[in-house]
Amino acid sequence: MTTAPERHQLLLAGGGHSHVLVLRRWLMRPHTRPPCTRITLVSRHGTALYSGLLPAVVAGLEPLEAAAIDLRRLCTLAGVTFVQAEITGLDPAARELRLAGRPPLRFDRLSLDLGAVTAISGWSAGGAMAVKPLEPFLAWAERRRAGEPLVIRGGGAAAVELALAFRARGMACELLLRGDALHLGSEAANRAGERLLAQAAIPIRRRAPAEAPADLACTGSRAPAWLAAAGLPVDPGSGRVLTESSLAVIGHPALFASGDCGLIAADPRPPSGVWAVRSAPVLAENLRRSLADPAGPLQPWRPQARALQLLGDGGWHPAGPRGLAFYGPVALGPSHWIWRWKQRIDRAFMARFAALQPMAAAAMACRGCAAKLGAAPLAAALARLDPGGPRRPVEDAAVVGSGADGELLLQSVDGFPALVDDPWLNGRLTTLHACSDLWASGAAVDSVQALVTVPEAAAAIQEELLLQTLAGVCSVLEPLGAALVGGHTLEGRDGAGLALALTVNGRVAPATHWGKGPLRPGDVLVLSRPLGSGVLFAAAMAGAAAPSWLEALLEGMQHSQAPLVPLLAAHGCRACTDITGFGLLGHLGEMLDASGAGVAVELEAAAITSWPGALELLERGLASTLAPANADALALLEGPVRLVGAGSGGLAGLLIDPQTCGPLLAALPAAEAPAALAALHQAGFPEARLIGRVVSRRAAAATSPAPG
Repeated sequence: MTTAPERHQLLLAGGGHSHVLVLRRWLMRPHTRPPCTRITLVSRHGTALYSGLLPAVVAGLEPLEAAAIDLRRLCTLAGVTFVQAEITGLDPAARELRLAGRPPLRFDRLSLDLGAVTAISGWSAGGAMAVKPLEPFLAWAERRRAGEPLVIRGGGAAAVELALAFRARGMACELLLRGDALHLGSEAANRAGERLLAQAAIPIRRRAPAEAPADLACTGSRAPAWLAAAGLPVDPGSGRVLTESSLAVIGHPALFASGDCGLIAADPRPPSGVWAVRSAPVLAENLRRSLADPAGPLQPWRPQARALQLLGDGGWHPAGPRGLAFYGPVALGPSHWIWRWKQRIDRAFMARFAALQPMAAAAMACRGCAAKLGAAPLAAALARLDPGGPRRPVEDAAVVGSGADGELLLQSVDGFPALVDDPWLNGRLTTLHACSDLWASGAAVDSVQALVTVPEAAAAIQEELLLQTLAGVCSVLEPLGAALVGGHTLEGRDGAGLALALTVNGRVAPATHWGKGPLRPGDVLVLSRPLGSGVLFAAAMAGAAAPSWLEALLEGMQHSQAPLVPLLAAHGCRACTDITGFGLLGHLGEMLDASGAGVAVELEAAAITSWPGALELLERGLASTLAPANADALALLEGPVRLVGAGSGGLAGLLIDPQTCGPLLAALPAAEAPAALAALHQAGFPEARLIGRVVSRRAAAATSPAPG
């Protein structure tokens, strides 16, 4: 079945409760999704935190993972592009969402569900930690220790519940109020809250002066300031964007707002996860209607007048956790059954996302460098191309001439189907990967040409994909002083998606030009960073990779390895290669092929590092789709390569795992290894390791265990 080309661009700004439920709805009911629309979710983080469980996380009753919705996984399942970026502004007239460090994203429709930041107006900041945004607050909370005093400014539900949660952690808490009473929504709720605080021995300081020092600020919330700066209509007190009952922004029919950053002007409600959740079906429907018929009617939303509020006491009481329930003028608790009720509601909400599974279809082939052809058919084809020709080592980059100053001119080519859906990030990762061929040769990159394939789509969408891709390429080249000097574009047909290939040109002095060999006995092998990207991306496609694993991997992959070149040269590098699609063993085999029959390698099993989660996934039987073809290289372990020491059960899989933006593997004189490693660690490569040594084949045979 042919999919119709995309004609519209819909941006979802923020990963709030409304947006995650909109994505889930479109996943579960594909017919309700806006047709012919490229949908992109932009979020500062790869996970969205469910606010209902956060006090339990702070109290230590739940792990952080229990409160985290994996946005990358949700977007993958829903067929939505995920972009991790900081939003810095909005131009409604140009229909552009501005992002930090990269070009703005254009849209036909924009939905805002950004959450909020802590409001400190009227109070002295005094160095107090703000409870919102939540991610830095949680990192701060993790560092607090039992016995510490903790002064919390605020008297709302968040302040009360967090004071109780920290009390459960053994901290001496105090609450500062601006006025005389808590503000939990009703007189009965305020009295119940004060009783619970008194039972927990948490004192309340009333009418605290604005300059009173505090450790934590829970003083209400405001929408991000850039919304008002963009000229949108906002509520003066909270900065929340004013909308119609349809959630369309007043005076801006292409914009929608919900959750803590939106406010229905004619029917206002305080910020609450309850209303954010309830608005999701209407938001999903109106986004679809707005794109299908811009002049057509939108569905109104009439929010309920009151919201049920459930608070936990953190579990400080010897009899176990209890809860309070507030609804309008009614307050119940504290009670153990209210806590169990709250638990069921919170866990049921999170289960709606944890239970989502990929569509029942054949396993998808891996992308990135794992999409390359296996070593066997490649070698066979090249042998048939020139049957009588000499067998030469295949180097990472070819020498294509020399400059007037005597420097060698090098060239390489690389590329693959898009590794990630974000075109800017894909452009950046592909460029870092392609440049590593020259870095592994000791060269500096001068220029690049790009071949970009974009899918069939409306011209405006193709323009956006091309711009973002090339901007990602330039984000790598500009710090290197290199230039994008040209290229070519293609339109992918028959459903082909985004792809990028690059020709990379550079130069190197003959004295510091490295080949893959020869390796010499006495050399040591240094690996610049961990392995395991292939299995992690394969697991991500299957919905089996933890969000924190992918965060660490993507952050590490974006670290340019250009600084390694002068450092390795300064410490006598003799041979080098980059570990890419054929895995560590496959590329080490190429180094041995370039070294003659007289050398062997001893690899220290315990020294070979992996990205978080990679070995666990390999031990569970997951692997990249290129790994079976790479398995032929395991035969090296019966020949010139010997593993020394015990390794994990997943080590064999790690050795043949195809890498994108993989590490450099460099041969150095043994005497230079300590200084070289110290220099690499200081330069921002803390995972660099000495993983092996080169020995003579005769010495290796003499030390091998006897058969049987």
